[in-house]
Amino acid sequence: MFHTPKTKVRPATKMAELIDANPHLLLMLQHFNIDFRVNDLTVWQLCIRQGISENLFVSIANLYNGFDIRGPQPFTRGDLLLVIDFLKSSHDFYRREKYPQISNYIRQLQENHPVREMKLLEKFFKEYFDEVLEHLDYEDSTAFPYFITLLEGRENDRPGKRYSSKEYGDHHTDIELKLQDLKNLLLMHVDIEGDLELRRKLLFALYELEFDLYIHSLIEEKILIPSGQQIEKEVNV
Repeated sequence: MFHTPKTKVRPATKMAELIDANPHLLLMLQHFNIDFRVNDLTVWQLCIRQGISENLFVSIANLYNGFDIRGPQPFTRGDLLLVIDFLKSSHDFYRREKYPQISNYIRQLQENHPVREMKLLEKFFKEYFDEVLEHLDYEDSTAFPYFITLLEGRENDRPGKRYSSKEYGDHHTDIELKLQDLKNLLLMHVDIEGDLELRRKLLFALYELEFDLYIHSLIEEKILIPSGQQIEKEVNV
C-alpha cells in the first residue's frame, strides 16, 4: 500500500539525512512537538536534547520508514504516556489541518466542475471523515483516559465497568483504508478536465492523510495495545 524509503533508523544516523530521505518524518517530529531545526544532530543526540527515549523514537521513526516492530519492546510507562501525547497531536493534525484542507480542495473543484461525480466525492469524504471523527472522539474520551490511568498506577480510580486494552483492540479499526476508494474516484472515475494543480494538491493531501493514519494505527497496534496488555498482567487488572 505504501512505498517508503527503506532506510533503517539508527541512533548514530543524522536526523537531517533521514528527513531528506523521507519527508514524512517531519510529521513525526510535529507529533512529538520537536522543532524541525535539527542542525547536525544524530538521532541519539536529538533524543537526549528532547528528553525522549531512544528506543521509542527509533521504533516510531522506523515505522515511518517502512520497518515493522519485531517482538516485544521494553517501553517504559513514561514512553507510553508520550505515545498518547503523540497520538493526541496527530488527532489535532487530522481535525484542524487535513480535514479542512481536503474539504477546501474538494469544494473548489466542485465549484469549478459542478458535475455529479464531484458532488458524490464531497459526500463520500464527509461521510468518511465523520467516521474518522467518531474514532478519534472514542480514543480521546475512552481509550486514552483509560491508558493514562493505567500508566499512572491509578487502576482503582476507574469507576463502573472495567475497560481493558483488549476491548480497545477489539474496537480498533484501520481508518485509513477507505481513503483508497476516494483516491480511486479521483484517478479513475471523476470525469473532469483541467485544474491539474488543484487535483494534484488534493491527491497529495489524501496520500499524506492516508499515510499518517496508517502509521497512527500501527503505533496503537504495535506499541500501545500490547504494552497496555503487559502492564495489565503485571498489576492483575
